[in-house]
Amino acid sequence: MAIDTDSPTTSPTPGSLPTPPLDTPRMSTRDKLVLFVLCAAQFMVALDFSVLNVALPVLGADLGMSQSALQWAVTAFALPSGGFLLLFGRIGDLYGRRKLFLTGLALFAAASVLATFAWNPASFLTGRALQGLGAAVIVPTGMSLLTTTFAEGPARARALGISGTLMSLGFTIGMVAGGVLTDALGWRSTMALLALFALVVLPLAPGLLPESRTPERPRLDVPGAITVTGGLLSLIYALTTAADHGFGRVDVIVALIAGIALLTAFVVVESRTEAPLVSLPMLRRRTVAWGNLGGLVTFSMMSTVIFVLTLYLQEILDLSAWETGLVFGFQGVMSVIAGALTPRFVSRLGARRTLVVSLAGQGAFIAGLLFLNAHTWSVWLATAAVSLASMFHLGAIISYGLTVTSGVPDEEQGLATGLVTSTQQVGLTVGIPLLGVLATTADDLLSGTRTVMALNTGILLVTAALIALGLRTRRAAGSAADSSGAVEAEPLGSR
Repeated sequence: MAIDTDSPTTSPTPGSLPTPPLDTPRMSTRDKLVLFVLCAAQFMVALDFSVLNVALPVLGADLGMSQSALQWAVTAFALPSGGFLLLFGRIGDLYGRRKLFLTGLALFAAASVLATFAWNPASFLTGRALQGLGAAVIVPTGMSLLTTTFAEGPARARALGISGTLMSLGFTIGMVAGGVLTDALGWRSTMALLALFALVVLPLAPGLLPESRTPERPRLDVPGAITVTGGLLSLIYALTTAADHGFGRVDVIVALIAGIALLTAFVVVESRTEAPLVSLPMLRRRTVAWGNLGGLVTFSMMSTVIFVLTLYLQEILDLSAWETGLVFGFQGVMSVIAGALTPRFVSRLGARRTLVVSLAGQGAFIAGLLFLNAHTWSVWLATAAVSLASMFHLGAIISYGLTVTSGVPDEEQGLATGLVTSTQQVGLTVGIPLLGVLATTADDLLSGTRTVMALNTGILLVTAALIALGLRTRRAAGSAADSSGAVEAEPLGSR
């Protein structure tokens, strides 16, 4: 069986699924409302990733948190939001995605209210941790509700395009809105904004979202759930801590070793259980493996660019936090454009080719940042380069999600989208400690910035080439498949 993620034609070919027509069918009013609810929830979670960043110094002074304790304002959210994604994605498959999605929304709303009215560091960090847990429920179940509601083809591509655009906008708007709200109303307003979002979406969801689960109800793989969740928690803790303190700390080293050991144990457990949490044959699909590699790289490289460029703009060009937010604000405009264009490129080029082109384009425009210097005109170069790179970044987000989920049966969509969102979370955390540290530890921040941008460009271009080779179409002489571009869902290395 083949997954037709790359055919630009409308006729089926031997061994592949037929490609939908280029014209996207019109959405019904109900479908639009379903998409609104799901995208609003994803936007809210993306907003939470960035809205608090510029408020941290004010928050720390208000609650009496030390600099080291402030790190936990980020880590307390990142740990559960990344560590529990696969588990909740699979629980949604088995016991009902709609039910779990609504539970996640309610938990996120309550946690945001708690964080808004926090009276000491412990109450605030508890709210952040519960926000992260709610996000770990919302993201995979929301994505799987989207992929099971909208059929594979142009309809799903359009829905994922809108979702990806709003997620990118949420992250970008969070950086700008965080500074504005903190200056005008105080840091608590950033958490109140999240609570308001959740409380608006929550009443709309029950009457609109369809219930969705697997026909069979196999038992939950508890050993697999424990090992993969423990492994992801350990790995994310190590990476988020290393971003501030480096890899030399004992707790970072122990967490890295524990994470690798637990994830290795997870693979062993899954190979021996009858009803695994993660189907190993799914992980061996070329589309899943190579697609997730593309997602990991696009997220890790863009998060590193934003981190290092923020330091450059504020410390070398002496921009304020508000002015820095405006530089990144142009990303939002470009994301809207990319969200409209990417589904059309997917219809014509296929998801795999779009992913390859998007990664290469992201790398090409990041290469423009190699020419940054200490002159004020560099702010225009930085704005143009990062905005154009973000267009291709969004193209990569949409196309890697399509590549991974295409051809996956509905009963495993929660698992597939859990893998997609886990890749996203790990990607957002892995880039800064691995590459960002090169800028922060360099004798000269400007030369360190250029080094990071050069490595960033190289990694993106090499990854694009590897994915092009890894997902290249098997060609059979004299077969109509020669021109189909279909990506076969065969195991890695089976060629």
